[in-house]
Amino acid sequence: MNSYFALTSEQVKNAVTAVINSRPVYAEILDFYAAVFNAQEASKGRLQLQPLELSGELRAAKAREKLPLIGVEEFAYDEKESAALFVTLCRLAQEANPTLAATAGTILTAVEATLKPAALFEGLLTGNEALFENRADDLEIEKPVLGFFTYNSLKPSLCACADQLAVYLDSQEPWLQGYCPVCGNAPILSILEEEGRRKLVCGFCWQSWSAKRVYCPYCDSSQNKELHYFYSEQEKDSRVDLCDHCKKYIKTIDSRKVDRLIYPPLEHIATMHLDMKAQEMGFNPGIRLFMQV
Repeated sequence: MNSYFALTSEQVKNAVTAVINSRPVYAEILDFYAAVFNAQEASKGRLQLQPLELSGELRAAKAREKLPLIGVEEFAYDEKESAALFVTLCRLAQEANPTLAATAGTILTAVEATLKPAALFEGLLTGNEALFENRADDLEIEKPVLGFFTYNSLKPSLCACADQLAVYLDSQEPWLQGYCPVCGNAPILSILEEEGRRKLVCGFCWQSWSAKRVYCPYCDSSQNKELHYFYSEQEKDSRVDLCDHCKKYIKTIDSRKVDRLIYPPLEHIATMHLDMKAQEMGFNPGIRLFMQV
């Protein structure tokens, strides 16, 4: 990870406080997400994961074909710790999020009966949409909410696994694709660094990688006439890059204008007003949003 990223629980807490101070309209929602982030960071410290090993021959073949190191279904995760976090997140929602409280209670009751978080984890990693649809129907809850608790319970394992796999990436051969070099998912954020360098951040495993300065990661367009952006005069540290070719957008954080450490999941949540504006303009997010409700 980068030196300007928040890496410890204390750094994440400080980043949340700084964002709330600068954007008080987000105070209520970030009170909940701060608790989620803290629970995830604590969980990450308890993980027991078997490292994934990739042979040199396989790595070379994937690099040659511009393929990610693994498929989503290959992620390793700590089933016991993820299941414990699933319960913790539901309890946090009961206490801190009135909108989710009743649904979280329904899910907890189901876990005590027949609902197995491990089945949900496997369903998410294998793309089993029918599983989530059926379980949501059975419980009479919304499918995205069930997905939210499932994904956020897996997230510490996903990030730890991605960090471990990142050592296999060739630092001498920049990955200039618009999808994650670890898992192949699309980026959720763009970050500008010193001297205008640009990084993309995966919306699934949160790995970051270097990217071309001016182009759309979703359709590869680098035509200036198709690419533009907007920002608020009050928030010059963040903007939205728009692509007229594919009608998608990606939010960008300018680390040179931020006087705090950056925690990408926090930056995504604390800029949802930019999502709303971009979508009002007819643009769509380039990625499925797992982490928010």
